[in-house]
Amino acid sequence: MSMIKVEGLTFAYPKSYDNIFENVTFQIDTDWKLGFVGRNGRGKTTFLNLLLNKYEYGGRIISSVEFDYFPYSVRDKKDLTINVISEVCPLAEEWEIYRELSYLEVEGDVLFRVFETLSKGEQTKVLLAALFLNEGHFLLIDEPTNHLDIKAREMVASYLNSKKGFILVSHDRRFLDSCVDHILSINRSDIEVQSGNFSSWMENFERRQANELAQNERLKKDIKRLQTAALRTGEWSERVEKSKAGAYDKGYVGHKAAKMMKRSKAAEDRQNKAIEKKAELLKNTERADDLKIIPLSYHSDRLLALNNVAVSYGDRIVCDAVTFEVRQGDRIALDGKNGCGKSSILKLIMGEDIDYTGTVSIGSGLVISYVPQDASYLKGTLSEFAYNSNIEESLFKAVLYQLGVEQIQLEKDISGFSDGQKKKVLLARSLCQSANLYVWDEPLNFIDIYTRVQLEKLIEKFSPTMIFVEHDQMFRDNAATKIIEI
Repeated sequence: MSMIKVEGLTFAYPKSYDNIFENVTFQIDTDWKLGFVGRNGRGKTTFLNLLLNKYEYGGRIISSVEFDYFPYSVRDKKDLTINVISEVCPLAEEWEIYRELSYLEVEGDVLFRVFETLSKGEQTKVLLAALFLNEGHFLLIDEPTNHLDIKAREMVASYLNSKKGFILVSHDRRFLDSCVDHILSINRSDIEVQSGNFSSWMENFERRQANELAQNERLKKDIKRLQTAALRTGEWSERVEKSKAGAYDKGYVGHKAAKMMKRSKAAEDRQNKAIEKKAELLKNTERADDLKIIPLSYHSDRLLALNNVAVSYGDRIVCDAVTFEVRQGDRIALDGKNGCGKSSILKLIMGEDIDYTGTVSIGSGLVISYVPQDASYLKGTLSEFAYNSNIEESLFKAVLYQLGVEQIQLEKDISGFSDGQKKKVLLARSLCQSANLYVWDEPLNFIDIYTRVQLEKLIEKFSPTMIFVEHDQMFRDNAATKIIEI
């Protein structure tokens, strides 16, 4: 057991006018299973890169362990998987490799397949297994669930729970609860470490916020009362002071005026102390404003239907024939393993040129709002994006702000946004569009926990008709009215 100590850490990207970290100090134990949470754009991935010594920074990071990072950058994806693993953990014995893969239910024959032919989920499992074979290293795991279906997430969570010595960046609440014993959170004004899983941390955080809000309201009332008292006493003192001119006993009146002034000064001092106490509160309060959406009603109860639809790429059929329909008020989650064709079905509904058999019937004049899976291509200003998307710029930026994108970020180029902030751009566009049907393909990839809760509340309140793919089981359980197995 050893400690990783962070002392007075200060960092900003070159040419940036705002610090990501400012004089941050904390320490963590290398035996912990540490969940790392915080709003998108707060600097989670940046902090991992600082641990890896990729950037210059102020302050000190003291550690006696070597850090490894996931996702690992494979040099040659056309190489055999066994050679890729040997590159990651050159000292591992073959029997150890087979053992780790068996824990993740990965068949041994993948070792002799070309790495790039493995599914994204298989690649994730193989690389995690290889990295954990580097004995004595501390693993920095950045968003491992993005290519994992629900069953694979449960398996990887169980695997991580059997390990120790890692930081895990994830926004999947159930996944975090299954495999961490401490939480490292980047808040608005500081970084804190707390023992327990995510749910216990969130409960404490919300309780602390509620207490601070209540105390803040009390102090606001106290300040207003003290301001009134100080003003009234000051006016009395001034009136008494003026009366000295014609008074018989000027000493008595002067004493009375001084007493009044003293009372005024005491009320002012108490007011200033209350203001100081108030300033210490709410530094870490997270905005989670209620979102709005304006679904359009459709002239028919049935919006679309798929009958015996099977998608294929060339000669390969990627999914068995599927039949379902979408009616007004339905919120349908497509479920199935990675690569089974869920995204292809959504693209088919969106009118993309995809080979298929069966029948797709889409209602005439149906207005669809689409959130694609990939947001990495986004660039340019938010103003340009709003104009090209035919949505009102001021509303679009207001929704982004409600989603936790800070004001200072709204004037930057989208290409410099974090992955989560880019996904919020696509979500904000969809929320600004009035539509009969909302089609969302893995909308929560890289999205922070606060936004996930906001979206759940939005869906519960406005009940838009939806069809979506999402592997966050808690979100799916809260949002879906039907689940279609693919």
